[in-house]
Amino acid sequence: MDPIYNSIAANKRWTYLFFSFYALLIGIIGYTIGLYFNSIILGLFIAGVIFTLAMVVSYFGGQNVITSMAGAREVSKEEEPYLYNTVEGLSIAAGLPLPKLYLIDTDVPNAFAAGRNPENASITVTTGLLKRLDRLELEGVIAHEMAHIRNYDVLLATVAVVLAGTIVFLGYMARYSAYGGLFRGRDRGGSAGIIFLILTLVLIVLAPIFAQLLKFAISRKREFLADATGADLTGYPEGLASALEKISTMQKPKSKIENTALNGIYIINPAVGSKTVSNLFSTHPPTEERVRKLREMEF
Repeated sequence: MDPIYNSIAANKRWTYLFFSFYALLIGIIGYTIGLYFNSIILGLFIAGVIFTLAMVVSYFGGQNVITSMAGAREVSKEEEPYLYNTVEGLSIAAGLPLPKLYLIDTDVPNAFAAGRNPENASITVTTGLLKRLDRLELEGVIAHEMAHIRNYDVLLATVAVVLAGTIVFLGYMARYSAYGGLFRGRDRGGSAGIIFLILTLVLIVLAPIFAQLLKFAISRKREFLADATGADLTGYPEGLASALEKISTMQKPKSKIENTALNGIYIINPAVGSKTVSNLFSTHPPTEERVRKLREMEF
């Protein structure tokens, strides 16, 4: 089977896994909240409603949530004809519908794609990207984002971002309710109940961390494939390789686009210049390695 179709199938499986994982996690948090209110059924009901809403929002509205979080605004062809012409040409070459285009007003060059499928996707770029890259470099970046759309990476990334945010929010709620449940558990469940609640609290604290590590592993693997697919689309790997080198040296820690929840979906992590970001916890493979692989490609 074609590697691209293998990737699409794998991304869809990962998406289902994410939904299952978060359903279990939210169920545990709901159980803890139920202990606090002295009604397990109520806690699980609340968890079920929240999970359903999060699932619907992440699948059908995740694109809008992410572009809003990024501070992006949709632009028309009249506003950005150069960008539109570039994307239109690559959309035709890739056999994909024209995605919605968004712009972030910042000098820091970067870009990302979002959405649930090729028919409902968007590409967001910064004004700095349009100013600092030449035509071939810009085509390389746009082709990379087109590859994410074609490979359904955008579905996985969009779902992960929205659901991870939901878990963080519920975690704050559950910490308070679980604390109260611990003391109530002394009267109802004895030492076994207290131990169980302590384990639940540990899960609440660690689950977002495990989820982040899972997203890191997925993102790093997909970046290589998107690089290769994008280079194949333009027929000029050097364009993307040169763009990656430029973008990676122009990121500014604590810039407008740096957002812990969104860093993993950009073509280059906006926090790449931060001393606190190690290779182990990076959402992307090293830029040098990505560039090397691109320049080793033959056409």
